[in-house]
Amino acid sequence: MRRWGTERVVGLHDPQVNEAHLESTGLPADSRLRLLSFNIQVGISTEKYRHYLTRGWQHLLPHNGRAGNLQKIGDLLGDFDLVALQEADGGSIRSGYINQVEHLAQLGAFPYWYQQLNRNLGRLAQHSNGVLSRLKPSAIEDHPLPGPKGRGAILVRFGEGSEALVVVMMHLALGGRTRNLQLAYVRELIGGYKHQVLMGDMNTHAIDLLQNSPLRDLGLLAPQVEATFPSWRPQRCLDHILLSPTLTLESVQVLAQPISDHLPVAVEIRLPGSLTVDALPALSPGPRGPLA
Repeated sequence: MRRWGTERVVGLHDPQVNEAHLESTGLPADSRLRLLSFNIQVGISTEKYRHYLTRGWQHLLPHNGRAGNLQKIGDLLGDFDLVALQEADGGSIRSGYINQVEHLAQLGAFPYWYQQLNRNLGRLAQHSNGVLSRLKPSAIEDHPLPGPKGRGAILVRFGEGSEALVVVMMHLALGGRTRNLQLAYVRELIGGYKHQVLMGDMNTHAIDLLQNSPLRDLGLLAPQVEATFPSWRPQRCLDHILLSPTLTLESVQVLAQPISDHLPVAVEIRLPGSLTVDALPALSPGPRGPLA
């Protein structure tokens, strides 16, 4: 374990397990994986700028519409294999003391999940990131990011050694200087791996990430440059799934699902031979309709 300018300790963690969803049939025969990144805004549906004011109380208190909105999110997640969640609540008064990461894992029938608690305000709020997976991770690392407290990244590894698939899920800072400190930290985490995926709300455009940030020497691909924020009239491209060139892109889409103030980003990739059936644990079955 080590520390990085924060009280929270970096370390290895086991995923939480939903026993009811552990049945497996192995990886898909075509070795494709479906990835989704979604800032869910603690289950709040924002449809206009004025809702930040009129619905702002929902960030502090429970409301009747949150359960229905989470159900819509859960229905959406069920068609994916690996999901990165940002702005989830880990179980406080505003969410009715429901851990939203766990709840969405149940709704989407994911066997493995992990909640990263970044800002613990006790009963008031449990600001969290989350990961939902149909593959059993070889390792999960919880990383507080440099800068002011409250930002974190989850590193999930599938397989072993330099040929492993490493996925980092994150919610980065608004300010460019702090964001680059955070990206330098992430760059250090993934530098030894050949197959890399970065997912999350990165609060800047893909061009900035690939050309002006500490990631620029990795040769990452940004398959999606379509705007994701605000969801009702997208103007800014803030949410991304970045890929190493060793992973074959099959499709990419920003989903027209205005369930949050961000739109979700979906990517389908094909794994290289070193990451197929012999290298990765089994994949639980689930609905796999076409990703347009």
